[in-house]
Amino acid sequence: MKYDVIVVGGGAAGSTLTARLAEDPNTSVLLLEAGNDYPDPTVLPDDVKFGGTRYAEAQDSIHNWALRGTITEEQGEIHVAQGKVIGGGSSINGQAMQRGFPEDFDNWAAMGNDEWSYDKVLPFYRKMENDMDIQDDYHGTDGPMPVRRRRSGTWADIQKAFYDACLAEGYGAVEDTNGPNPTGVGVSPTNNLGGIRMSAAMTHLNPMRHRLNLTVRGNVYVRRVLFDDKKAIGVEAESGGEIFTVEAERVVLCSGALRSPQLLMLSGVGPQDHLWEVGIPVIHHSPGVGQGLWNHLSVHVTYKVKDDKTLTGDLDAPHFGLHYSGSAGYTNDMVLRSNTVVDEREEKVAGVRTRYNTGDVPADRAARISCTLGLPDGSGFVRLQSSDPDLQPEFNYQYLRHPNDTRRIREGIRFGARMLESDAFKDVCDFRINPPDEILNNDDALDKWARETVGTARHVSGTCRMGPDSDPMAVTDQHCRVRGVDGLWVVDAAVMPRVPRSGGIHPTVIMVAERVADWVAAG
Repeated sequence: MKYDVIVVGGGAAGSTLTARLAEDPNTSVLLLEAGNDYPDPTVLPDDVKFGGTRYAEAQDSIHNWALRGTITEEQGEIHVAQGKVIGGGSSINGQAMQRGFPEDFDNWAAMGNDEWSYDKVLPFYRKMENDMDIQDDYHGTDGPMPVRRRRSGTWADIQKAFYDACLAEGYGAVEDTNGPNPTGVGVSPTNNLGGIRMSAAMTHLNPMRHRLNLTVRGNVYVRRVLFDDKKAIGVEAESGGEIFTVEAERVVLCSGALRSPQLLMLSGVGPQDHLWEVGIPVIHHSPGVGQGLWNHLSVHVTYKVKDDKTLTGDLDAPHFGLHYSGSAGYTNDMVLRSNTVVDEREEKVAGVRTRYNTGDVPADRAARISCTLGLPDGSGFVRLQSSDPDLQPEFNYQYLRHPNDTRRIREGIRFGARMLESDAFKDVCDFRINPPDEILNNDDALDKWARETVGTARHVSGTCRMGPDSDPMAVTDQHCRVRGVDGLWVVDAAVMPRVPRSGGIHPTVIMVAERVADWVAAG
């Protein structure tokens, strides 16, 4: 059978895009997901259904790819959990619904993508959501994705101290970090309802499964896009140990910022020297494929909490973050957060996601102020190891190589350490554990310590970035059509020309799919 559209990858973007395309009964849509599909939410595995653990991120979980990627040269390769299940990252993530900021999208527009200014993307943020707390011109109430803020529970002592310290530094309290003025200390929204992770598969895709023009297939691994000359005509995919070809008028890659560039390169679209090196015939030379890998990094200031003080509250207790401007001249490019060292979302193997670094202090009596670089200037890359589609791509975040990034993290660590010395923390913080004074007060030593201890989010983006004709590294145009070929789109975080500075990416991925759906439908 020949479909109108094949969507490759059923993650946050793929589930959203597929659902919107299937609204037209005259458009036949095939969604191919490499991981398990769970069409019946009543039998959804607990590690996917419930958002209170990180079990789906474990190295032995069937619900993530268990990739290996380089974070810094000092740390080498680490475990990277990218969703391999219907819903993708939205089925294994921390359920943060922190949007990008208005400045992010006006910057995208200034880079030659005028369809992505804040006033043009705001309607699609509103379309995707049902905000249960705020009803105004900036928030939606009729969309499929629930959004709420955890702030009704009892405040943990470490959260109260952080909140008060931010106010003492002159920052204001922010009721709405998804609104037009996010500067200050506030609570990020979530899409967790009663402990259940409301993934894009649940909110967008599941209500459309009854439609006869929609076919969803799990455990199907797409190996490459097929071309007739420079027209995408379908995909080659593996299912049940057999190789199949499936035809379509349009092919859309929604496989994420690591897998979408891998698929393009396996299909002959990418940097020609690299494709020649691994023996892949070149369909179109696109030097930007796999370049500009963005992600959010965090470095942590850890401290011993006094024995009579609380580190956690109940399920709906607030967790505060501070959005502020660093020294690079950007607005709200930095984030400080207050959190426990032992993750409140229990890990299957403790300390895998972020090493504790608490010395002799029991990890369950330690907390930290985390400094996140919201808008990095340095980026990494994705490239093929070989022409074998069964080998994961090689990728390197190249964290803390850009001097602007190093300086801002250094300043952010010292900002966090200074907070611990404030009146707000005097009854909560026993002493700072890391970094010790001899490292904190030496620029070179602190920079080295940061590279050795930096942690990472799963906010990979930018590797197939959109851009105008004048940008030689743009992989897609601003409508997310792959340049140089016909009938092929990329619709996921890979098209973002810069990662959102807010420290979150999940709702922006969904917004991108909402934004592009009509363009794909129009062909």
